[in-house]
Amino acid sequence: MDFALTDDQRAIQDAARQFAEAELAPHSAEWDETKHFPVDVMKHAAEMGFCGIYTGEEHGGMALGRVEAALIFEELSRGDVSTAAFISIHNMATWMIDKFGSDDLRARYVPRLTTMELIASYCLTEPGSGSDAAGLRTTAKRDGDDWVLNGSKAFISGAGTSDVYVVMARTGADGPKGISTFVVEKDAPGLSFGAQEKKMGWNSQPTAIVAFDDCRIPAANLLGKEGDGFRYAMMGLDGGRLNIAACSLGGARLALETTQTYVTTRKQFGKSLSEFQNTQFKLADMATQLEACRLMVLRGAWAIDTNHPEKTKWCAMAKRMTTDACFQIADEALQLHGGYGYLKDYPLERIVRDLRVHRILEGTNEIMRVITAREMLRQ
Repeated sequence: MDFALTDDQRAIQDAARQFAEAELAPHSAEWDETKHFPVDVMKHAAEMGFCGIYTGEEHGGMALGRVEAALIFEELSRGDVSTAAFISIHNMATWMIDKFGSDDLRARYVPRLTTMELIASYCLTEPGSGSDAAGLRTTAKRDGDDWVLNGSKAFISGAGTSDVYVVMARTGADGPKGISTFVVEKDAPGLSFGAQEKKMGWNSQPTAIVAFDDCRIPAANLLGKEGDGFRYAMMGLDGGRLNIAACSLGGARLALETTQTYVTTRKQFGKSLSEFQNTQFKLADMATQLEACRLMVLRGAWAIDTNHPEKTKWCAMAKRMTTDACFQIADEALQLHGGYGYLKDYPLERIVRDLRVHRILEGTNEIMRVITAREMLRQ
């Protein structure tokens, strides 16, 4: 067992850190305040290879592993959690097209997705089916050389701005085996978008309903095989859960580093906060939780890279533990700042707002417990 990163992994990590410090961190507060979607900056990230991290090299991806992806997303999210999280979603959708698409679909979309000439969104959740994803009601019916989609998707990151939507829809009977996956372009007839949601966090990315009203797409835009769409969606989410967990690591790490600096300079009762044993214990617990979570994330990433039979369980465990613990770390960091932590002069309140949704999306943490227990009892 070797816990050391390779030279290549350290170089990738350093490149992501430098990009985040130069291109994300200086603008994070402004993007949050103005709800700006920094497409230009994300295209710069694409130039670094960060928009096709584990997509194959044939169409412009970096063909890296999930361990490298976890390292990258931790660093990017230390610069800006919300923007890094959107880049992770784009990576997931791009990978799905590259992994399961026909040669024609891959050639048409993947080269422009890895450069972020096209932006991608992932569309699974619906107004009436969140945790019960297999109960989705959006339909796709074959009509000659087309598929016709009807229904809606909710809480879709990038909705209205993204150019490509990876959509799960029902083509057969109830349940997971009746679901297929499609690639829908923004200008497809019958596709529309709801008003932008007003959110607690993740303000640097748009979120809205995606609606399909007799939305007609070419039959060739079926991704993979009919009836396999739910399996594709879940395979995407194994990695997606690790990406979001890694984004939690970056946000919590910034919160902890900011707090370490603050408690050494802030004085109360004649001495710095760092001299109080209570503060020291809190910092020690926060650092321990952060390190334990990072190990869980990297283990889950290793499991995907090696196709370990327990990869789904380990990804669910890592996502549950990391997103819960990192939110608590950020909240404790805010508490140690006292009233200053509640002000936008410091990044703590933004980190808390951005990390809160990580316990909900990519499968709620309650569903992560369901998956973990199911996999345990199946053995």
